[in-house]
Amino acid sequence: MLSTMQTTGTLHVVATPIGHLGDLSPRARETLAGVDAICAEDTRHTRQLLAHFGIERPLVALHQHNESAQSAQLVARLQAGESLALVSDAGTPLISDPGFRLVRAAREADIRVSPVPGACAAIAAMSVAGIASDRFTFEGFLPAKTGARRERLARLASESRTLVFYEAAHRIQETLDDCAAAFGGERHAALGRELTKLFETVLDGPLDRLRDRVAADPNQRRGEFVLIVEGAGDDADARIIEGRRLYAKLAEHLPPSTAAKLAAELSGAPRKALYGGEPRDSGE
Repeated sequence: MLSTMQTTGTLHVVATPIGHLGDLSPRARETLAGVDAICAEDTRHTRQLLAHFGIERPLVALHQHNESAQSAQLVARLQAGESLALVSDAGTPLISDPGFRLVRAAREADIRVSPVPGACAAIAAMSVAGIASDRFTFEGFLPAKTGARRERLARLASESRTLVFYEAAHRIQETLDDCAAAFGGERHAALGRELTKLFETVLDGPLDRLRDRVAADPNQRRGEFVLIVEGAGDDADARIIEGRRLYAKLAEHLPPSTAAKLAAELSGAPRKALYGGEPRDSGE
């Protein structure tokens, strides 16, 4: 007698190109062509990608605004035996992109979740930055508001691991200004822009030099960015780290020179080490 037990489907988490379409792997193409439906952050964007490879599959919108509501329905489809693919607009899903709630729900329902690895902007940038990659922390996008961004950076000033950030074009200059203030302009960094795309550039050097180079060239403020910042190191001067943290907070309410004077007095750090990399006026 044949078994009537229902076999559940698989949720495939599929990485897609971050720019160069040649980076979509043969396995990813095979997976996308074989599933019952594809869950996409932006169905219009994914439809263009599929059309390039001659793939036609039903698309389901899954983004930050509907993921919670959609996850239960998608899990039900998986439990009924369908196999689904999850993609974001570019790169590996869940890495600063939607998909966490669906993956969590699927795993809680004992549904197989299988990765189809490929492009990831953070890893691509790390591979060419020339900065220690044996230990790093991915911070994703920093807060958009100036005060919250500076506070986050101040908390990271003593982090010994390499720091990895994503940033948008309209905030990259402010972020570089704030990083130079929080970490010190001499801290080494690399800035990957439009990775794998036509206008790809990777700049590296001290943060103050990167800040000035981007400020001087409007083209370096266009596109999508990954910022890699060297860690503080285990032997970093604790007084300077604390002084920069205090300076970042005080500078939100006081003139830079006054903030630096007070931060130096409270931390014991040299005033010059705190005031030399103060952020420019962002207009906020």
